[in-house]
Amino acid sequence: MPFPARRVVGAAGYFFRMGTHGTAHIVWDWNGTLFHDNTAIIGATNAAFAELGLAPITLERYRELYCVPVPRFYERLIGRLPTDEEWEVMDVTFHRYYTEHRIGCGLTDGVPTLLAGWESAGRSQSILSMYGHEDLVPLVRGFGIEAHFVRVDGRTGPSGGSKAEHMVRHVRALAGVEPARTVVIGDAADDAVAALHVGARAVLYTGGSHSRASLEGVGVPVVDTLEEAVAEAERLAA
Repeated sequence: MPFPARRVVGAAGYFFRMGTHGTAHIVWDWNGTLFHDNTAIIGATNAAFAELGLAPITLERYRELYCVPVPRFYERLIGRLPTDEEWEVMDVTFHRYYTEHRIGCGLTDGVPTLLAGWESAGRSQSILSMYGHEDLVPLVRGFGIEAHFVRVDGRTGPSGGSKAEHMVRHVRALAGVEPARTVVIGDAADDAVAALHVGARAVLYTGGSHSRASLEGVGVPVVDTLEEAVAEAERLAA
């Protein structure tokens, strides 16, 4: 029987527990995966567009074209990269609107049960998000699910980039977790890129920022529910 993990509280709101060596591990994405915030995301995107006099887009259009780095997503929509000044205006507007409207969003269906089940089987899990760390930690705590995770990391530094280098630091900080037995579950192609960057596997979920069609070209398993994602993670990490 594995020894119980030990919880440690770190600086700047980081919280983590020592993992169990050799067990299967899930790195969860937050926005669009554990946290069902599509309505806040599309509303914030359209608020940012309005600052530049651009027409709003539908959620379906967003999910067809979304990519990182985020300025490239805007390029797909408006036909050019935004200028530095435009990017700053859009980024500030997006985050202001999102912060106001995220309070109406909740966890994806079934999340508490899935997290508890994975943990009770003696496996470990963590969160790595490109949402700002100082905002992420209290949000996770507010849903009462932090005890299920050995570590929670949000983005530090500028927004809009890839998750790959953040994943390197995240996995390196997970004591006792082997990349070969780690599966990243997220809703974006960038989650799979980040997983590959550290030698982990990935499962992509269709309920968030990308359409199924845009995910299927990535070359990793694509699922329609988080329950399916966890089952696939268990298979991949075996």
